[in-house]
Amino acid sequence: MFVSGSETRGARSERAVILHADLDSFYASVEQRDNPRLRGKPVLVGGGVVLAASYEAKRLGVRTPMNAGQALRLCPHAIVVPPRMSAYARASKAVFEIFRDTTPEVEGISIDEAFLDVGGLWRIAGAPVDIARGLRARVRDEVGLPISVGVARTKFLAKVASAVSKPDGLLEVPPERELEFLHPLPVERLWGVGEVTARELRERGITRVGQLAELGEGPLAAVLGPAAGRHLHALSWARDPRRVDTGRRRRSIGAQRALGRHARTDAELEAYLHGLADRLGRRLRAADRLCRTVVLRLRFDDFSRATRSHTVPQATDSGAVILQAARALLAAALPTIHERGLTLIGLSLTNLDDADCMQLSLPFEPRPESTLDSTLDALHDRFGAGAVTRAALLGRGEGLSVPMLPD
Repeated sequence: MFVSGSETRGARSERAVILHADLDSFYASVEQRDNPRLRGKPVLVGGGVVLAASYEAKRLGVRTPMNAGQALRLCPHAIVVPPRMSAYARASKAVFEIFRDTTPEVEGISIDEAFLDVGGLWRIAGAPVDIARGLRARVRDEVGLPISVGVARTKFLAKVASAVSKPDGLLEVPPERELEFLHPLPVERLWGVGEVTARELRERGITRVGQLAELGEGPLAAVLGPAAGRHLHALSWARDPRRVDTGRRRRSIGAQRALGRHARTDAELEAYLHGLADRLGRRLRAADRLCRTVVLRLRFDDFSRATRSHTVPQATDSGAVILQAARALLAAALPTIHERGLTLIGLSLTNLDDADCMQLSLPFEPRPESTLDSTLDALHDRFGAGAVTRAALLGRGEGLSVPMLPD
């Protein structure tokens, strides 16, 4: 058992003072909170694709983002509810208010998770594990949601601890027992080990973190490449120097459209792309940010995925420029889409910069956009997304807009 209420002596950097707080099955938990008939029952949030599943459904094998038909075959008694993004945004805001009331050192990761540094609160609030207990109680009492918290010396270990403690748990990893906790875990617990990397490691008989640690950085680099080998070797020995960053701005933004398993025409796909590009342009302008790289994300009918990216010559916040890049990426992907079918299309914008800084450093160049596109951008900014829409999206809508942390 790794939970401890005792204070770890020594320098601040050697103490378990970082919390990773992660709401459990966030969307589904909000639905169960707001509708008593859903409590204790398997709940799926979404339509054609499962956006969230309650733990009652997860125990039967349901995962996200799984096709709803497959999920219902695994869990035929599940209750399917439509997503309510505004309710999730309100719940997230309330939880983050508790985070920031606990400590000023909060780094939001997504709308349902954050890192908190409580190293400066020992004298006034007690040991970090006690602070974590109080935080969990407040989220439960004031917001009505379950939350799991990991407490550790590093961000990486705190995140692993919160995942191991789920659902609705608390786990502290004392510094002197870090490797005892970490090494028996499956290699998939390491950041950067996805399906492909895990398969490569398992083919070599490496299934546990401890086995990977003993392999050494050199052999790992030979298998996975220098950067991945160095990264995973450091994590396997619990080395993670990153501190909680309260000033971190979002490095990317994205939007996506679930399509279900219906066949879609090229015109429909391009219409959805229009909506995604318009939406992301609005987000950039609202945050006074510019982007350089447009990433097209696809999920196929066999659940495989693909990404394609394009970097524009000049940083932009124009929905028209984003759309132009996205259309070229989609055109290149159409043969694969026709062959394999498409269940989800998404756009991400990366390499973000502050608009003011970029405008000072770059010479002015006219935007390569039509009068219609610039007019749409202006109308969206002034009156909101619902004021006007592209004709191609009539009857289709823009799809779900997932709530995000404030930038």
